[in-house]
Amino acid sequence: MPEFDDPRLTLPDGGERTLMQVTAGIVALRKDPEPDAEMASQALHGQHVVLHHEEGEFGLVQSVQDRYVGWALMEALSAPALAPTHRVRALRLYVYPRPSIKSAPRYLISLGGLMVSEEEREGRFLKCARAGWVYEDQLSPVDIYESDPAAVAERYLHTPYLWGGRESLGIDCSGLIQQAFAACNITLPRDSDMQGAWAGDPIEDWQRPGALQRNDLVFWKGHVGIMLDDKTLLHGNGFHMAVAAEPLAGSIERIASQYGEPVGARRVKLSASIGLVPDWLKT
Repeated sequence: MPEFDDPRLTLPDGGERTLMQVTAGIVALRKDPEPDAEMASQALHGQHVVLHHEEGEFGLVQSVQDRYVGWALMEALSAPALAPTHRVRALRLYVYPRPSIKSAPRYLISLGGLMVSEEEREGRFLKCARAGWVYEDQLSPVDIYESDPAAVAERYLHTPYLWGGRESLGIDCSGLIQQAFAACNITLPRDSDMQGAWAGDPIEDWQRPGALQRNDLVFWKGHVGIMLDDKTLLHGNGFHMAVAAEPLAGSIERIASQYGEPVGARRVKLSASIGLVPDWLKT
């Protein structure tokens, strides 16, 4: 069962507890309220966070999606939090100040970002609150999901590796897994150790030939990848410094020399999510 007393998932007692929304393209969640502090995760445009308190230009927040806690720049957040109507289904899209591809883009939003439609359309453009105009073909209604996490993960192929990243311009191993399953309406925790403890069910005798299948997860201590078939692993990793697909056997041999053997494999049912969001955080 999830252990929600983990400090990565727990706000201090007290505080403001104000529900806010990310209105930048993306915002880093840092370990300390400093611009150059380690990035622990990211929150995407449109996602909701709970503000505990402010310190300088930063606020201590908790992601509503996965409970993750970190320090976010306050300038990237807005209140009140609005209910999203659409989800970004393209790997990334531009937000424009006007309904024209010739206008200078304001910023990028990556796959999984959430939009709030103002129901104003011009041609193939849709106007979204607190953002601007986006190409509607790159969105899907917020309640429409995909069905194959591995296919979503494959869209990130060659994306640069970025510690703490959850976006199409930079992503880490567990961020890739979380984003792939989120696109299929399956909420997984942020970090690989949590995913290895809570996601799905262990696969017995997983190293037996043919035991693994598409969408299975293989774990090392501090690392995770997703299977594209029974022999091919896709993972964001520091060896390639990118999301790469390679034979699982080769990955195991290479990683073992530095970090040890895999610690197990798990299979996530595509019909159930882990209950990460407490009632008081739900909107």
